[in-house]
Amino acid sequence: MAAILIAEDDGQMRAFLAAALRRAGHYVEAVESGEDALLALEGTDFNLLLADVVMPGMDGIELARIASERHSEIKVMFITGFAAVALKNGGIGQGQPRVLSKPVHLKDLIRAVDRLLAD
Repeated sequence: MAAILIAEDDGQMRAFLAAALRRAGHYVEAVESGEDALLALEGTDFNLLLADVVMPGMDGIELARIASERHSEIKVMFITGFAAVALKNGGIGQGQPRVLSKPVHLKDLIRAVDRLLAD
């Protein structure tokens, strides 16, 4: 079981991701903004940050940079409709961030998370 922090501004997507990862046996905290994610990072040691790239206020790329600076062991995965943007901004945290494109299928999400956590 891993501790996963989801930062996703779309409420339905956030609920879908959280439910799927909980069913896979993970502890999940889901928030709607980059700012809320930074607050959550202060209270829990997360193994994975799963962040949308495009969010109001702090975007997922900036969130990932700050999270990686403060918590060097956290792994980062982006879930976005803008995969090219996320890939262009590599070098966040522990190397090249993983990217899942929306819409994402449940089996692809679980498989990608499990692979990243196993690395």
